[in-house]
Amino acid sequence: MIEIERKFLIVSDTYKKEAYKQTRIIQGFLNTHKERTVRIRIKGTEAFITVKGISNKEGTTRFEWEKEIPLAEAKMLLELCEPNRIEKIRYEVKIGSHFFEIDEFFGENEGLIMAEIELSEENEEFEKPDWLGKEVTGDVRYYNSQLSKIPYRNWGI
Repeated sequence: MIEIERKFLIVSDTYKKEAYKQTRIIQGFLNTHKERTVRIRIKGTEAFITVKGISNKEGTTRFEWEKEIPLAEAKMLLELCEPNRIEKIRYEVKIGSHFFEIDEFFGENEGLIMAEIELSEENEEFEKPDWLGKEVTGDVRYYNSQLSKIPYRNWGI
C-alpha cells in the first residue's frame, strides 16, 4: 500500500508506437486536501476509488489504497466530485523490466503529456527511453489532484 513512482514530461510521441495498451480515463476528486486525496476513476469499463496520502519530501513515495467499485456507483460519485474532472488517454509501455504509463491529457489540461513509472525502491535503476524528458517528480503542479484545481492551460507556459 506504499506507492513509489517517478514522473517525467514527454519529448516526442514515439511512445505511441511502443504502447501495448491504451485506455480512456475520466476521474474526479471527492477530496483534494494536501495531506490526502480521494479519487474516483473510470478506466475503460472498470471503476475505482483511491485514497492517497501525503508524499515524502522527494515526492516519490506515499500511501495509496485502491478498491474496484461498480461502474454505476463510480458514475454517481463523479457527480459529487469537486469541479474540473481529469480526462486523459493512458498508454502503457514496457521498457526492460519496467512499465511506463503515459498520460495524454485533454480538456483544460490539453497539451500536457506525462509518464509515470512505479518502482520497488526509491533509488531503483531503470532504462530511460528516448521519449522521456524532464523529471517532474515532487512538483505538486503535476499531481492530478492539482491539475483539477489549476489546469495546465492556466499555467501561462
